Amino acid sequence: MKNVLEYLENTAKKLPQKIAVIEENLTCTYSELLENSQKVGSYLVNETEINKPIPILMEKSINCLYSFFGVLYSGGFYILLNPGLPAKRLEKILQVLDSELLITDKNNIELANQLATKEKILDIDEIKNTKINEEKLLEIRSRLLDLDPLYANFTSGSTGVPKGVLISHRSTIDFIDIFTDKFNINNSDIIANQAPFDFDVSVKDIYSCIKTGATLLIVPKKFFSMPAKLLDYIDENKATTLIWAVSALCLITTFHGLEYKTPKNINKVIFSGEVMPLKHLKEWIKYLPDANYVNVYGPTEITCNCTYHVIDKSLPYEKQIPIGSNFDNERVFLLDENNTLVKEKNKIGEICVKGTALALGYYNELNKTKEKFVQNPLNDKYIDLIYKTGDMAYMGDDDLLYFAGRKDFQIKHMGHRIELEEIETTINDMDGVDRVCCIYLEEKKKLCTFYVGNVPKDILHNNLKKELPVFMIPNILKQIDELPITKNGKIDRKALRNTLIK
Repeated sequence: MKNVLEYLENTAKKLPQKIAVIEENLTCTYSELLENSQKVGSYLVNETEINKPIPILMEKSINCLYSFFGVLYSGGFYILLNPGLPAKRLEKILQVLDSELLITDKNNIELANQLATKEKILDIDEIKNTKINEEKLLEIRSRLLDLDPLYANFTSGSTGVPKGVLISHRSTIDFIDIFTDKFNINNSDIIANQAPFDFDVSVKDIYSCIKTGATLLIVPKKFFSMPAKLLDYIDENKATTLIWAVSALCLITTFHGLEYKTPKNINKVIFSGEVMPLKHLKEWIKYLPDANYVNVYGPTEITCNCTYHVIDKSLPYEKQIPIGSNFDNERVFLLDENNTLVKEKNKIGEICVKGTALALGYYNELNKTKEKFVQNPLNDKYIDLIYKTGDMAYMGDDDLLYFAGRKDFQIKHMGHRIELEEIETTINDMDGVDRVCCIYLEEKKKLCTFYVGNVPKDILHNNLKKELPVFMIPNILKQIDELPITKNGKIDRKALRNTLIK
């Protein structure tokens, strides 16, 4: 198998009338998903070339999935542009892609016209009426490789320009085959999708479904500000599986949502993105004691996840929930500051990963790719690339890995990886700001920014809302006279942090 479309084709053949996707009051079967995707692909083959990026500007939806798979049928790879992001960020992504096409829907056509410079704008409702050209689709497929790109997800970049992590068909197939088998995801499951489609948690939702014949239940974004409606929706649609960010699970327990309603069909809860607070996990287990709970870990650059830990409900986990052990066909190890393998228990090192799961790199950023995807320092005999995550961990006495924070200024906040330098760059570029420094308080999950300048905090906050996604906007803005400096002439971040924790 070398193309994820084989998942869709095999499932549509076996279960043509099975409901593939539920989107509030809309549904589509696997047969319809296949047919409409091939129609979109039949239009696109005359508009593009293989391995070209095709961005898609729309909310997560059935039409969005037609667009995804239609792009793949044309031999290209897709990028979801979330309409909820600031226009300036979307413009930067389009600049990196340098694409010729932009697929959108009627709800976002105005924004598409605002963003497009040279891209030809395509309306999904129009192009999905194209007649299927089976001969052309087969001809395109015959030219494709399993290492061809499948999608790109854009993450924060230290220069202020988002980085497009490019993932291949092979990496996704390798991971999804192992993931669905390990956690027994099958065609009786209904997977409640929480993550936006530009966040790699959704890759597990989408491709677990089309591989196994499970049903994808798209949970509208608006429900995550209405816990009661969220729980009603999940329960009424008989969801069995939650592959969610920790922050989303904690939203429900923070508002005591499970007291209001416990979704009775949930049997799998797989979480990632942040360290799961033990009290919130215990609350879930209290109301759903028979469900399986799994902590998974991994950056976007290694195709979703590289380690997992199945929660043992008999253990207290008083210290911390481990990130666990590596998935099959992924090697996860720790290197110290001298690039020496960490063998001792309880000694902290940087998490490094090798295997088929590694991304192809950053799109249109070869220098950045070479900086992050490097030769394995433990091997000087042949090309052996690894990804150095920048995350720190240690091996516990139980032979399980435990997360131990970030190596640099890249942090995880609200389930997203963020380069603090990108926030600093954005603020520094604003009129009236002289100097800026961002600090992340891990223990309080607060993003804090100190700045020197004459811009009032409320105006700065409003300007940031136009430039950055909500998860990158500081929780605390502190206007100060000057930034403290270390003896080496650098900003004294420790001193700033101490002012926040006193």
